[in-house]
Amino acid sequence: MILCSTIIVKGKEPDRHEARRSAIVAAARKAFLRDGYGQTSMSSIAADVGGSKTTLWNYFPSKEDLFAAVVDDQVERYGEALRLELPEDADLPETLTALGVSILTTILRPQIVALHRVVVGEAGRFPELGRMLWDRGAQRGQKRTEAWLRLQMDKGRLRAADPQSAASHFLGLCQSGSFYRHLLGASARPKRETIEAEIRLAVRIFLSAYRPDHAQSLAGS
Repeated sequence: MILCSTIIVKGKEPDRHEARRSAIVAAARKAFLRDGYGQTSMSSIAADVGGSKTTLWNYFPSKEDLFAAVVDDQVERYGEALRLELPEDADLPETLTALGVSILTTILRPQIVALHRVVVGEAGRFPELGRMLWDRGAQRGQKRTEAWLRLQMDKGRLRAADPQSAASHFLGLCQSGSFYRHLLGASARPKRETIEAEIRLAVRIFLSAYRPDHAQSLAGS
């Protein structure tokens, strides 16, 4: 997300402003991940960064706004899947594999897993946090995948289908293995070779359903 700021001509005021904002976001991230959203107060964050609540409110009018800034910061830092190049005429299995590995590597990062755990743990009392994480993170990846799959369908490289459903199917396959076990704390973070093996299987299953030649053979069987 590109942050908009007011240009100030004299001195280095913008730099100080952004440095202060970054310090607040960093302190808030540590507090939210350590104590949860409900147990974290604006007063405690202000104390951590060495300022008053009034100063904090000048940057973020509410705790929800501050949590949104933390989500944006984490997505921009670790959302490499959102920046992966998706050439329109590239090899389908190779591109889907690269995309899947990038997605799974991203959501398995300790920082992203911790953020998911906070949101899931607070979802009953603060459902807006889940909507925020979806809108600012996962949905962006879904829309990008959907757009690329629609292009492949238009070119006839994938069978005509609902691109949104296809994107959901692909992303669901990518996350159907070790991700949820790790998210629940039931297993350690998977190694790179495990991630790659899971994605290769996900790609094979996805293409068996969405490649035109496979779809025709399934229809005739």
